[in-house]
Amino acid sequence: MLLQGRVALITGSATGIGNATARVFAEHGAKLVLIDRNEPPNEATAAELEKAGAKVRVVGLDLRDRAGIDAAVAAAVDSFGSIDILVNNAGIYPRKAFLETSEQEWDEMQAINLKSMFHTTQAILPGMMARRAGKIVNISSVTFHLGVANLVHYVASKGGVIGLTRALARETGEHDIHVNCITPGAVLVEAEKTVVTDEQVHAFVGEQSLKRRILPVDIARVCLFLSCELSDGMTGQVLNVDGGWVMH
Repeated sequence: MLLQGRVALITGSATGIGNATARVFAEHGAKLVLIDRNEPPNEATAAELEKAGAKVRVVGLDLRDRAGIDAAVAAAVDSFGSIDILVNNAGIYPRKAFLETSEQEWDEMQAINLKSMFHTTQAILPGMMARRAGKIVNISSVTFHLGVANLVHYVASKGGVIGLTRALARETGEHDIHVNCITPGAVLVEAEKTVVTDEQVHAFVGEQSLKRRILPVDIARVCLFLSCELSDGMTGQVLNVDGGWVMH
């Protein structure tokens, strides 16, 4: 029960990595605030976790809505007393050739993948600073280390997440706040078949040292590590969870 008594806000919690993280955190005693614009699966997950004994607030929200984020955080603090952990996971990853990418598509990618972290982190940070305690985990991508064609807008946004992590760790360390980042590799998630082919998946696994698919729970367990006392000596770090694809 590594998170007993802690309150965790997780974005993009309806599916994939966010959903797995919500489940792992619940198993370890955390109270949860689950934010996702895809409301039906998010609510279904919350109901399932509540049935198992977890305390959960579920919020249907587009993370481009700063007023909505502020209201959700205020309501969560009113219910639970604090937010101790923030997992910035929400993101999109449509593939598009750079010269075919419109300004609107570029802006949407940055808004959802990067600017949303600005919104959520600004909303929770004053409370963490007042308590002199907090764990922030940002989800980036191994594509930042690789450079991937037809994902320029995505890789740029995920590089920004790493920059945000490092600079914020410098700025908040004196308040005993830990800010770290995970760069997942090719994770087996529901939406995968809409963006990659079976041949591409086979190639991904071929590049990994571990010859198996990386699962959402693999990322969730590292989120747990970075959100509990086991990582109290770490901040500003980027951890690959990619089966040994990239080493740095």
